[in-house]
Amino acid sequence: MPSSIRGFGMSEDGEGRDVATEEAEAVAQAALAGEVLTEIELEPVGKPASLWGDAWKELRTSPMFIISALLILVFIVMAITPSLFTDADPRACNLRNSLERPSAGHWFGFDLQGCDYYARTVYGAQVSISIGIIVTIFAVIIAVILGSLAGYYGRFLDTIIARITDIWFAIPTILGGIVILSLLQERGLWQVSLVLIVLGWPTMLRLLRSAVLSAKEQEYVDAARALGASDFRIITRHILPNAIAPVIVYATITVGVIISAEAALSFLGVGLQLPAISWGLMISVAQTRILQSPHLLLFPGAFLSLTVFSFILMGDALRDALDPKLR
Repeated sequence: MPSSIRGFGMSEDGEGRDVATEEAEAVAQAALAGEVLTEIELEPVGKPASLWGDAWKELRTSPMFIISALLILVFIVMAITPSLFTDADPRACNLRNSLERPSAGHWFGFDLQGCDYYARTVYGAQVSISIGIIVTIFAVIIAVILGSLAGYYGRFLDTIIARITDIWFAIPTILGGIVILSLLQERGLWQVSLVLIVLGWPTMLRLLRSAVLSAKEQEYVDAARALGASDFRIITRHILPNAIAPVIVYATITVGVIISAEAALSFLGVGLQLPAISWGLMISVAQTRILQSPHLLLFPGAFLSLTVFSFILMGDALRDALDPKLR
């Protein structure tokens, strides 16, 4: 048979075997024999997508996240290094300047004691934001430990933790704070923070417990358990990374809520005590002079509202990014 016909689709022996089939068989035989197939180029496999990677891509283009992140960054820098924003001493007061209105030289005016109100407003960020962050961090730690134990082990341990959580839920934060703080002789940053930590963890615990209950039923947890992984490793390496997202969202919002709670307690006279400087204390002092000197309420109130708004906006942005159903 002519070679042109054989090359088109017929074998040497005349059988109608496809040339492509013969080449495929040769490739398969070479692979089984362990030969190096330099003619075949394998396409690189991309890095698998993850919840946090997808969330970061979403957040980078989210106006809510960018605006809230910039505002939070400004307030945190203000709390850490207030000297970057003002060189005035917030405790250097002169009664001759008492209740002077804002001017070009003193943007926020003066308070009743003749202290520069802009300096006091800037330094007030230290205590207010510190309390919000401290309370939230310790509340998250409590929620992660107890919520993980309750959700993973269940049964009797879950029942005990759930009943304790129910009791705590029955205590309103502000009312409980008023009762406890009114019993203390000294009410500084750590005393107020401790009271709010005691009252602020139940919601986070329930969120994490629910997420752990869902995550522990997944196949990857069964696989880890079958491979002999310890309970601690399963919880920390497999369950928590996939269950912590709702807590992070709620914790971000909680920072703003705690700052508001501290301001409310200070406004009611049971929170921080003088000579501490906080936005809540400044608003409390201003309540009797709102009509005569509205700047005493306006500026700390604006800083407080903007800070709380920033953390709530950040929480909303994180929720939208971490919840695939909302994309």
